[in-house]
Amino acid sequence: MSPFEFVIVGSGPAGSALAAQLAKSPAQPRVLLLEAGESKEDRNLRVDGQRFTTFQDQSMNWGYKTSPQKDCNDREIDYSRGRCMGGSSAINFGVYSVGARDDYQEWARIVGDEDFAWETIQRRFKELETFHGKIPEGLSKKYADPKSEDHGSEGPLHVGFAREWERDFTELLDVFEEAGFPLNPDHNSGNPIGMSVLINSASNGLRSTAEDLVIGYEKDNLTIITGAPVQRVLLEGKKAVGVESNGKKYYATREVILSAGSLNDPRILMHSGIGPATQLKAHNIDVVLDVPAIGQGLRDHCFVPMVNTRTDSSTDRKSFYGSQAAMDAAQKQWQENGTGPWAKFACELGIGWFKLTEQLTSWPEFHALSKDEQTYLLQETIPHYEIITHFPIHWFIPEFPPEALNYSCLLVFLFNAQTRGEVTLQSTDPDAPLRFNPKFLAHPFDRRLAIEALRDSFRVAKHESYTKDNLAELAMPKSESDEDLLEYWRQNISSSWHMTGTVKMGKKGDLDAVVDPEFKVKGIENLRVADMAVVPVLVNAHVQATAYITGVTCAEKLVKEYNLA
Repeated sequence: MSPFEFVIVGSGPAGSALAAQLAKSPAQPRVLLLEAGESKEDRNLRVDGQRFTTFQDQSMNWGYKTSPQKDCNDREIDYSRGRCMGGSSAINFGVYSVGARDDYQEWARIVGDEDFAWETIQRRFKELETFHGKIPEGLSKKYADPKSEDHGSEGPLHVGFAREWERDFTELLDVFEEAGFPLNPDHNSGNPIGMSVLINSASNGLRSTAEDLVIGYEKDNLTIITGAPVQRVLLEGKKAVGVESNGKKYYATREVILSAGSLNDPRILMHSGIGPATQLKAHNIDVVLDVPAIGQGLRDHCFVPMVNTRTDSSTDRKSFYGSQAAMDAAQKQWQENGTGPWAKFACELGIGWFKLTEQLTSWPEFHALSKDEQTYLLQETIPHYEIITHFPIHWFIPEFPPEALNYSCLLVFLFNAQTRGEVTLQSTDPDAPLRFNPKFLAHPFDRRLAIEALRDSFRVAKHESYTKDNLAELAMPKSESDEDLLEYWRQNISSSWHMTGTVKMGKKGDLDAVVDPEFKVKGIENLRVADMAVVPVLVNAHVQATAYITGVTCAEKLVKEYNLA
């Protein structure tokens, strides 16, 4: 008899949340959590202000790239994914945003299940988090004033505002207000519209990762095995009975659940004989179940930076980032008590989501969309683009000039893109990555939105209260013409690493749906998928929070189905 009732593949936010919820249920089922990478116990990997460099550690990153992007000057774009305990939460940039309540209402509508509606989802978010809502003394609550009823205080995941804020931080928020953008005191209330202070997946200078949900909560009924990449699901006919990892077989008496992410779930399924028959046959894989939708429907957010050098009197970044001695001293202070410059610089970002409703409804590209999509885009809480401030762009530009370290960087994100990309087989080797093609800017609506979002962001980037401290342009569009704005996107676009939708959830008869609202792979017994691969909406957020709640939701359904409560 197998020692495990449930085998979960992947320790990212969804997999760890799922494993923890199952293991802690009253029936205490025997749970196995498999992770392809290793456990990273070094506390120095959790320095809040260094969150933007962790992904460069090749031992923690799958190191993926996209295929050449036809509509982005044939550029191959970084497609990093975490390969360690905690998955991508261990290498991401610490943005903890839950999205719009209308995202979850749309999810519930698409799949026909109120378990995904906002009221229930918000309850899960609150149970997951311990929210640290304190802001630095002496600052107005107009910048950050979250309501206690929108947050949790006893969950395993610690999130909140940075301990310290850079001195030009609130000045820049004021510029947004002057430029006509509303301030939003809490982007995690269910309505993200407006300019906010970022809620981080960190607290007291220490980053949080999905590993926090399972390490320290281990019981005799939860087993974690690292260094165990899964190649395929073990099947008896059309019933999942376990998984294979590097020649070892792990069996489940009840369920196998894949939580390996939007890029790796389809790989495991395809090499198990579950996927598009034409692709499987082309790579000599026996077809168990022809599912053309697997690997289709890839969605992602993308962004471009705008960077200006600034006067020495407007920012302290050069005196910190330009001095190794200052950074070393800050490291020692952080190691002692979690305070100091590494709990300030690159920790507190301005983040805002904005609507373009008046412009949107005048575009032919908008009216060419389906009526359901038009209705969704016009919902109260659904944004059309995002801006982030205080992004440490110097870590992302090779040979960044040290004399330019006093700079300001604004990131502009494209939201609700209509492009549907794909991930496809390119090898018979089950360890070889799939071919990743998000098809950035391939849809006419996306190109129009990219142009207009960048143009609207100039209300801040070219506002007198902002430009008065600028010295020179490091990265800006040549002009405000449609052609120059679109070319700027093509040449500078980056993924937001929010890959979604490659094993999509839907109603029973939906041809583009692979799993049902119970997370079950249609046509295969005892096999589920629970992570961002199944989410049928590209949530208006930085999606780690949605990934956590996807795992929690799947766990609740399993607990109910198997009477584990």
